[in-house]
Amino acid sequence: MPLTASRYGKGRVRVMRLTREGDHHTPRELNLTVLMKGAFDAAWTSGDNRACVATDSVKNICNVVAAKNLSLDKEAFVEALAKTFLDTYPQIEELHVDATETRWLRHSVDGAPHGHTFTLDGNGTGYVGLVASRAGAVLRSGLRGFTFMKTTRSGWVDFVDDGYRTLPDTTDRIAATAMDATWTWSGVPADYAAANARVLDRLIAVFGTTVSLGVQDSMYRMGEAVLAAIPEIAEIGFAMPNKHYVPINLAPFGLENSGTVFLPTDEPHGQIEATIGRG
Repeated sequence: MPLTASRYGKGRVRVMRLTREGDHHTPRELNLTVLMKGAFDAAWTSGDNRACVATDSVKNICNVVAAKNLSLDKEAFVEALAKTFLDTYPQIEELHVDATETRWLRHSVDGAPHGHTFTLDGNGTGYVGLVASRAGAVLRSGLRGFTFMKTTRSGWVDFVDDGYRTLPDTTDRIAATAMDATWTWSGVPADYAAANARVLDRLIAVFGTTVSLGVQDSMYRMGEAVLAAIPEIAEIGFAMPNKHYVPINLAPFGLENSGTVFLPTDEPHGQIEATIGRG
């Protein structure tokens, strides 16, 4: 029987890099998955491990590259990691790196940013993904589970009435989501961190300041705004599940509910996904 696909490596490799400039420290924490594809088929088909890099070595390489590159942002760090693997092991044809970033926010004490005190950014995690081969690489950045909402200027009307529909049209609802967004780089920005911050700023600005005719409508215009603002981004993809806020029926209690009391629920949720690219 043919072996039609295979890859292996190490998952959940957790690395904290800490730069120290006197009393001013900067933490950079990643949770990495590193997978290799290449001339390893014999390990599956005939128990021959002679080409195999130990997954423990994969973990060690992550730590060594971290030690040698304390100050790189996550995009440049995964590129340095891929270069190390491809330069060291000719049997590797393609390397896949996916990482989520634990984001630490510098805390202020007495109104001034403190040099070495941080709080966890509880809203989502950063993301970076790299597929690298000897022919080239594709680098992606993004966010996972970034949660936001607006409490008006959102509706959902004129959808299919097919005998199964129970939702009424609404022109004023709470719109909320826990967004996964991934953007693909076609060029190198002057500063990845600044460019990523600008992406988030544009996404939330468009979502918050425009009337939404549905998650699909907002998603498309959010993507358009990012592509217009940042020429180094080739495309942006979204997965935006609805977090529902259902108005509670207060009539049995002799009360009206004028859009002020809701049941929060995200199970089951609507799942809306799309990718917006350049023409």
